Amino acid sequence: MSLSDFFSPLSTDKFSPKAGFYTSQLGLKATFYTDKFPDLEENEYDIAIFGVQDDRASVNNEGCGLAPDYFRAQFYSLNEGAYTSKIIDLGNIKAGASISDTYVALKMVVSELIKLNIVPIIIGGGQDLTYAQYLAYESLEQKVDLVVVDSKFDLDEEDQEGLAAKSDTYLNKILLHQPNYLFNFSNIGYQTYYVNQESLKVMSKLYFDVHRLGEFADDISLTEPIVRNANMLSFDIGAIRSSDAAANANAGPNGFYGEQACRIARYAGMSDKLTSIGFYEFNPAFDTNGQTAMLLAQMVWYFVDGYYNRKKDFPLTPKSQYLIYRASLNDGTGEMLFVKSKKSDRWWMQVPYPTGISKNERFHLVPCRYDDYTTAVNGEMPDLWWRTFQKLL
Repeated sequence: MSLSDFFSPLSTDKFSPKAGFYTSQLGLKATFYTDKFPDLEENEYDIAIFGVQDDRASVNNEGCGLAPDYFRAQFYSLNEGAYTSKIIDLGNIKAGASISDTYVALKMVVSELIKLNIVPIIIGGGQDLTYAQYLAYESLEQKVDLVVVDSKFDLDEEDQEGLAAKSDTYLNKILLHQPNYLFNFSNIGYQTYYVNQESLKVMSKLYFDVHRLGEFADDISLTEPIVRNANMLSFDIGAIRSSDAAANANAGPNGFYGEQACRIARYAGMSDKLTSIGFYEFNPAFDTNGQTAMLLAQMVWYFVDGYYNRKKDFPLTPKSQYLIYRASLNDGTGEMLFVKSKKSDRWWMQVPYPTGISKNERFHLVPCRYDDYTTAVNGEMPDLWWRTFQKLL
């Protein structure tokens, strides 16, 4: 089956050289599927944008399936940054006969794009589509680090079976999926009054990384190492406060500011490890002044800007580009190793594999902050090191 079977083309009236874009705008820089489906194997594209027009499993937010075209109206009027972008817009994935059919289509599309070294930007649709985004990695035979920006965990009880999920329970499907290839889950921005304590206990038991909204109130850059650790990221527009993004039926008075959301998106783009991102739950029905569409367009712009400013400094080789720091623990159990990039000043922590777990690698590298290093220098073990080691067992 060809990928073209899943997509409906875009209107030639809106997306063509004659559509009225200025030469500096992304509308004249991107390539659009309007007639003949492009040959993606020619290696001409870095990023693929496409919509998923399915909101059947979005809880209390019907209408978010219309998001992609409203997003496009704002995004392609933005000016290209200081780089030469190679973006393809594949149009919209048609809603399947059932929601499960849509999941299969999204899974296949994301998987094929990643294999072609093209980063998919998914404009949904409900956040349950995160489950299909995750399934795309099954055929890639790799462990997955999933980061979700959301005010909730979407981990409550559900009564559905099979592939079907709902936007407020899809994480259950990911955690219970077999084979299990989820290495780590991180939540950014949860609000405690939306989260039951049993869910928090589950996160702690699984050594997952969950972070309250308040942790980033004074410094949004604290999200950077969390995002840098992700293979895939899912962003719920409902995580942004309603005053900045009202176009979500579940929007609340608290959440990230618009500029913070853009910073997070740029961090995601800069991550050498991240291979797919989805923006979900934008509902044009509540976007009376178009502000949320503009914000979403700017978030994607910042992601693209981050992508074209990737440092490609993951600590592998050559060693001359990195600095190694060592710290001894007070309890005498040994020393910890940290790696700092000379190119970006970003930090990683080396967590050794337990004996016999990995035949090919001696340690696992996890992005961290300078504060983790200072904690180790003071003789204490950083929580991130311990949680990571437990997941390696």
